[in-house]
Amino acid sequence: MQLNVFTDYACRVLIYAAAHDRGPCTSDEIAEAFGISRHHLVKVINELQHLGFLETRRGRAGGIRLARAPERIGLGEVIRRTEGTLALVECFDRETDTCPLTPACGLRGALKEAFEAFFATLDRYTLADLVAQPRWIAQVTALFPPGGSGRAS
Repeated sequence: MQLNVFTDYACRVLIYAAAHDRGPCTSDEIAEAFGISRHHLVKVINELQHLGFLETRRGRAGGIRLARAPERIGLGEVIRRTEGTLALVECFDRETDTCPLTPACGLRGALKEAFEAFFATLDRYTLADLVAQPRWIAQVTALFPPGGSGRAS
C-alpha cells in the first residue's frame, strides 16, 4: 500500500505545524522546507483547514497553526480523511466490484485483516507522539527558517 502525495503532504504540514508551536508558520515556509510546490501545498492546507486540523489567518500576522492540540490529532484519522479511496482492491467497494471471485475469495479476507491492522497501528499514534522524539524533532526544527520560531529546546 502506498499513500497518495496529498496524504504525504498533509502529514508533513501537520508535523511541521506541531513542531512550530510558538506561532503561525506560512505556506511559503513549509513549501521551501520540504522542497514542494506551494501551489499543491495550498490545496493541502485548505483541505486540512476544512477538516478541522488547521486554523489559517490571512494578513501580516497570519499563517497556519494546528486547530487542536497535537495529542488530539491521530495519525489514523488524518490518513483516513485525506487519502481518498481506501479500497485496496476492487472488491472492497461494493459499488464498483465486478470480480467474479468475491463471494468465495480468501484473498479479500487476508487483505481486509492486514488493512485493519495497518490502521490499528496508526490509531495508536498522534502528532504529539511524533514530535516528542528528540532526534526527530531536531530534524524537523532544522527545516525552520533562520530566526524563525519553533519548539523550545
